Amino acid sequence: MYVILWRLRPRPSRESEFLAAYGAGGAWERLFRAAPGFLSTELLRGSDGVYLTIDRWESELAHRAFREAAGAGYDALDAECAGLTLEETFLAAVTT
Repeated sequence: MYVILWRLRPRPSRESEFLAAYGAGGAWERLFRAAPGFLSTELLRGSDGVYLTIDRWESELAHRAFREAAGAGYDALDAECAGLTLEETFLAAVTT
């Protein structure tokens, strides 16, 4: 399994939009769900208001194929969601 972790701090005035995009059934999950090899995504909220996303893929190869196939759609959604966060930090990508 290939796991990707991101740390996100939503803009306080846009947290409901942030949750709609990054939460269960949100825009990111819908984009990923169409890809072969996607397993799941999870959004966790810390007591400090910072969120952690955990994206699970069958393999790094499956994730790489998705990024190549969905590049324009991924980039467009990333740009659309940029205003929802104060901070977006890539933490790690690991094979388990």
